[in-house]
Amino acid sequence: MRPIDHLLLRGDPSAPALDGRSGSYAYAELEETLGRLAAWLAGFGLEPGARVASWMAKGPVAALMPLAAPRAGLVHVPVNPLLKHTQVAHILADSGAAMLIGTAMRIDSLRPDDVPAGCQLHREDDAACAMSGGKAIGPSSADPQDLAAILYTSGSTGRPKGVMLTHANLWLGAVAVADYLKLTPQDRTACVLPFSFDYGQNQLFSTWMAGGCVYPLDYLTARDVLKLIGRRDITTLAGVPPLWVQLVELDWPVEVAAKLRRLTNSGGALTRPLVAKLRALFPQAELYPMYGLTEAFRSTYLPPALVESHPDSMGSAIPFAEILVVRPDGGVAADEEPGELVHCGPLVAQGYWRDPARTAERFRPAPAASRYGGMAVWSGDTVRRDGAGLLYFVGRDDAMIKSAGNRISPTEIEEAAVAVAGVAEAVALGVKDERLGQAVRLLLRGAESGLAAAVAAHLRQELPNFMQPKDIIMLAEFPRNPNGKIDRVALAAAYSALEHGA
Repeated sequence: MRPIDHLLLRGDPSAPALDGRSGSYAYAELEETLGRLAAWLAGFGLEPGARVASWMAKGPVAALMPLAAPRAGLVHVPVNPLLKHTQVAHILADSGAAMLIGTAMRIDSLRPDDVPAGCQLHREDDAACAMSGGKAIGPSSADPQDLAAILYTSGSTGRPKGVMLTHANLWLGAVAVADYLKLTPQDRTACVLPFSFDYGQNQLFSTWMAGGCVYPLDYLTARDVLKLIGRRDITTLAGVPPLWVQLVELDWPVEVAAKLRRLTNSGGALTRPLVAKLRALFPQAELYPMYGLTEAFRSTYLPPALVESHPDSMGSAIPFAEILVVRPDGGVAADEEPGELVHCGPLVAQGYWRDPARTAERFRPAPAASRYGGMAVWSGDTVRRDGAGLLYFVGRDDAMIKSAGNRISPTEIEEAAVAVAGVAEAVALGVKDERLGQAVRLLLRGAESGLAAAVAAHLRQELPNFMQPKDIIMLAEFPRNPNGKIDRVALAAAYSALEHGA
């Protein structure tokens, strides 16, 4: 196992490593470019372990920042480019970022109080210029257990929390995925998912681990993805269910569809009809349904050979992961007995950044039956295991809304809504949606006319597109439980059906 910034040294120096609108790089050239970006970062004299955030669209700088920051002895904090200043301000403050690198437009959108004191702001263009020439520093000698990245993920309550990942977490995740996907140096991966998403970042790492080539793409429509596959002979595409829904609606030339050899899915379950459409449209491609947690990267995958016979299964553990189904008493559940999915082993993250309370809730000692021991991630998801060892999702215990592959905190939407004058209370729910998986429905208690429109306008300014409510319903009163709190269960029962407010 090596520090994550050694990753590019595994490839054939003359083989293509990165291709895109900004040009192509062979492995040797990309390694040199990485060294220059790391030298530029190191030149600011930040203390070891300082957090460096990046907020930009996909390109060479965004692709290399996850390796360059650790090489410079820093911790990378990627920010989803879809976020707006409120969410970015929280991430910068929470991480204690000493630097933010972003596009000029994004940096200019920040207000003075969005940026913590002492946080330097630098433009992506300056980083790109530094990558084009000048001094380079070589591979680091970091300990594999050193912190390399903090990835922010939403919880069921409160604001996004930072998941701490070491060099070892990232390296072993790349090895595991490259292994079970059977990636080779001949593979070309279309990177359409955000690099702030662990699944999106691993598109880079697993492909480079195998010596293949990545093509980052910020797409506007599904047709952009189709065009890329045709132009660049893409073999591997990772996506989330809403993207697959859009892709199967397109008219695919047979010769373009035949280029794909591998489809991987996470961020939500594939439905049986969608699986059937994907298999019919891409008969040459192997389909890999997967289940993961940012707190433990990836937990399970279903081998392509089992997709047709077990389309509802999450599969079984990926390499380096031990997945247990645990009863409330801590014992391992029997076959077909529901229990909590608990992930043990070296892919488990190091907890939440500067948040011991929430870390203690999710990261707890592994069950006695674990062969790894140590700390485990208790997912909060209920699953069952069949006699063949395959896992099936039963339900999610928390209140997270999963929309278009994004994990959305209801609390974050609710806090933004009650900031509007006249809103007494707000509750955000997930509503089943064929294209998104779930859409957001917002319930408001308030008496003023025009309040729903005012809240909608405010949310458009404060929240990214994927967090926008599908509809807003005004209520005179919210039901209460015996403690006087809002009865969310009653509201979900009454308003999570499609016919309400549709």
